Amino acid sequence: MVKHSSVSSDAGSEIRFQAYLTALCEVIGHADRSDPFRGYCTGLLLPGERKSIEPMAARLDPQHVQAMHQSLHHLVAKAAWSDQAVLDVVRQRALPALQHLAPIQAWILDDTGFAKQGRHSVGVARQYCPPVGKQDNCQVAVSLSLANEHASLPVAFRLYLPEDWACDPERRRKAGIPPEISFRTKPQIALEQLTQAVADAVPCGVVLADPAYGNDTDLRDGITALNLLYCVGIQGSTTVWPPGTGPLPPKPGKGRRATRRRRDDDHQPLTAKALALGLPDEAYRIVSWREGSRGELTSRFAALRVRPAHRDYTRDDPRAEEWLLIEWPDTEEAPTKYWLSTLAEATTLADLVGLAKLRWRIERDYRELKQEIGLDHFEGRGWRGFHHHASLCIAAYGFLVTERCLFPPEQRFQATPLEPPPNWTPRGAGRASRAA
Repeated sequence: MVKHSSVSSDAGSEIRFQAYLTALCEVIGHADRSDPFRGYCTGLLLPGERKSIEPMAARLDPQHVQAMHQSLHHLVAKAAWSDQAVLDVVRQRALPALQHLAPIQAWILDDTGFAKQGRHSVGVARQYCPPVGKQDNCQVAVSLSLANEHASLPVAFRLYLPEDWACDPERRRKAGIPPEISFRTKPQIALEQLTQAVADAVPCGVVLADPAYGNDTDLRDGITALNLLYCVGIQGSTTVWPPGTGPLPPKPGKGRRATRRRRDDDHQPLTAKALALGLPDEAYRIVSWREGSRGELTSRFAALRVRPAHRDYTRDDPRAEEWLLIEWPDTEEAPTKYWLSTLAEATTLADLVGLAKLRWRIERDYRELKQEIGLDHFEGRGWRGFHHHASLCIAAYGFLVTERCLFPPEQRFQATPLEPPPNWTPRGAGRASRAA
């Protein structure tokens, strides 16, 4: 078996790495999986352009490449260990390190895509691919991450299975999709991940998400039902009632008493964009939220209390008031981003902006997981292999996060600081802000 001292030149880091792997190996079942598990995690952290099985095997044991390849392949593609059990141990080991710097502030929902050429890899379809920002042939996985202003870590990760895959018995059989896996929308998967995190008593944070999730009213209602707060992106076309207004009371009349709220031709909600455009200039204030590579990041924001209006004419009571946060950079002709938030009415504008912008940390995680760890390098086609590789990548990344949080730079792994790409914007948010 390869010696792991090549992972780091620091003896203390090597000892911590081995202790970390030992804890993870306790939940993967048979003892003969321990060596390939250690080797796979080590291979993900070693230098190298590709982190798929064959090149990792060559780097780990150049004298016995075929045997190493078979061992790693069996661990990832065949062995029936629990991905969630591994991710739970990663979370338990990394959480104290994250909290060493600051309490957990946010639970971040997001997804990432893996571009594919063919159609045989599990879950692959022509769909929105987050890394390229357009429709493409790809796989998409949904994740939940814990975050504070210093660090973040994915703690749940599941492939989105398009409906044509979920309803095709032959494709399911070939890809080894478990029978209990049925079609779920991405927001439904996200809500299941949140529900499990609550059941596991994970330290709570404000739920953050981009408009692909925040637009989903059922997800927002589900978050509230879990007694969690949120600050989620929405599209400008989302309808809300302006401050101090709401749906009309039930219509009076004879006979059975009406209970449903209502609207009429003269009493309708506004889109978030229309409301934002109608605000006076003095409603917008310049707010900064963090230091970027080119200085302090700032933009113009407004925040006001509104009632979401989605299908409230089917309800007996109007929806509760929430914050509508609007970003309108002074270089743009119209607002660029919108959020709804159930944070307390006393929350300051600066705190609203700071939390909304904290969602960017998951984008940094995914860039590093792919560029440094090899999350998108898996070459298999099956359900089990896809999730095993992802769990091992998150495990390797979890050790890096722990080292960064607990130890000074000279005693831990290094990483190049990452910044948002120019003109980046989340899906569904409309025109991109110049200050991501």
